[in-house]
Amino acid sequence: MRIKQKPEDFSVKESYRFDEVDGGRFRVYLMDKQKLSTFDAVTRLRDAFGLKPGAISYCGLKDKQGRTEQIIAVDGADVDMQEPDLRLKFLGRTNKALSSANITSNRFSVTVRALGPESVGPLNSAAAEVNRLGVVNYFDSQRFGSLKHGQGFIAKDLIRGDFEAALHNFLAKPSELDFTEDAKVKAFWRDNWGQWDARVPFEGTRKYHRVLRSLRDHPKDFMKAFLQIDSDYRAMQLFTFQSFLWNEGVRRYLQLMLPRESLFPMRYQAGTLLFHRDADANTLRVLREATFPLLAPDTTFKDPKVEEAVHWVLSREKLTLADLRIPDAERLLYFKHEERPLLSFPHKLVVGRTQPDEINRGDIKVNVAFTLPPGAYATLVVKRLFHFAYTEETADDIRAQRERTARIIEESQAEGAPSSRRGPPVRDGERGSERPGATSSRRPQTRDEERARSPRTEFPSSRRASSSRSEAPARRGAGAAREDEPSSTRRASSSRSEAPARRGAGAAREDEPSSTRRASSSRSEAPARRGSSRDEGPSTRRSPSEWAAAPARSRSASSEDDVSASPSRGRSLADQANAPKAPKEAPPAPLGFREKARQRKANKEIARAETAAKRPKSRKK
Repeated sequence: MRIKQKPEDFSVKESYRFDEVDGGRFRVYLMDKQKLSTFDAVTRLRDAFGLKPGAISYCGLKDKQGRTEQIIAVDGADVDMQEPDLRLKFLGRTNKALSSANITSNRFSVTVRALGPESVGPLNSAAAEVNRLGVVNYFDSQRFGSLKHGQGFIAKDLIRGDFEAALHNFLAKPSELDFTEDAKVKAFWRDNWGQWDARVPFEGTRKYHRVLRSLRDHPKDFMKAFLQIDSDYRAMQLFTFQSFLWNEGVRRYLQLMLPRESLFPMRYQAGTLLFHRDADANTLRVLREATFPLLAPDTTFKDPKVEEAVHWVLSREKLTLADLRIPDAERLLYFKHEERPLLSFPHKLVVGRTQPDEINRGDIKVNVAFTLPPGAYATLVVKRLFHFAYTEETADDIRAQRERTARIIEESQAEGAPSSRRGPPVRDGERGSERPGATSSRRPQTRDEERARSPRTEFPSSRRASSSRSEAPARRGAGAAREDEPSSTRRASSSRSEAPARRGAGAAREDEPSSTRRASSSRSEAPARRGSSRDEGPSTRRSPSEWAAAPARSRSASSEDDVSASPSRGRSLADQANAPKAPKEAPPAPLGFREKARQRKANKEIARAETAAKRPKSRKK
């Protein structure tokens, strides 16, 4: 089972409401984004139009891996963007910034791929269980991206009062799974931690300029530098740890409420989740009405089982409710108490027909559509529906998959590599010597031995193609006369005997049209070969037998001329490996957004001019 293999496989449409006011301060837009997180999309808009931090508000965070629609409000500025992965549509104006109160629900459409035909039966029963029992309202793996990328819980560093460790995890801990410029910036500060005056050679450092400016002015004040991070991102770090405590508390609460045989586990980014597959009517009524708190120092309890589950989780983390504070920054960094429903019930659940999977050949795909309240995770509903086939993808799995993909690409490139890399072509004379029934008492020679015994001189493919018909009889005769010789010797002598025939064929085609001669000789203009074919007359040209009997010294000299003309032709792999390599050029400086836009525009104009030049002119007078 696989989801989000294509952006269209995961679609989210936000249902919203806002009070439209003519001439309002905030401009409301419908944002359509693809393969972008909400943070990334807002940052791009803010940088493109020079907006201040906090000028763009939104109702909630949407998935990065997919295509999503949500509304945003821009404070005091008109913006417009129509990029392939980010589009805006103006909806109206309002007097208030957007918040979670402006969203009513989310409609999801998810295509699940890589399924077997045996998945249809369990899917129908799982859909019936979801409609009757609901889905436990956990926070899914998207919430814990900091664990996936190796940063851990930054909130734990803040609770201990270690702002330097928190800032180091935020600024100087690159992810092995991230190949963007942001990972290069973090790797630079990992290697240059404390050298705040160092110049970063990457444009991606612009998002950290406020933090770095604070560190340059106050090198040891890490708390002040951390507070320069956007307030939404700071709050997300605390909320991530709150979400983890909520998941662990609910898991313990279900263990207290239900017998073990009614629960089944499922892996996710931060550990293991428990789901119920059955419950009696009384327990199901309690679970439907139950809520579980997002913990804060002022959290209180009404249900003793909820309190027991909370104390069990905090004891595992060696914390108490009073410890959920950020020392010296209580007014700017704090945990907020909130009650979250224990279960979520998907509305208008529709399971589509099975279809052939065009990406994973031999498998089937199914589309699932449903509506969820704000804050619920669609991926959890999909995992609950397909729990019999789902496995959590770890960082090691992602790394192994990328290695397999890279290996496949290398193999495909090797198959399409030039013939000089795949080895010399096999000629007709060589194939003729390997007739059925022909035997040889000699030991098969290796490639290095053949190269040592018979250094060959390769010729351009254009000459070989133009004179193939005139060379065929000579090759067959030479191959028949030398059947007792080793195959390597026959190849060496036949390759030498073909050279004068090609030169003679080039001179014998004087009566052909000039365009044909130019096409056949355009790629065979090496000075040494051209001079020999032009200067030698009919009386001085050697026959194939004379060429084969020529001294080895003259043949090796001609081979050296070819080697000097082409650095890699006629040389062994060891010689090519030991040859001095050209120095690598330094990578070009990264371009900014506007420079890239100008470059794209210039490329389009060049392509348009080339197309116009190729278009035939009108013959009308």
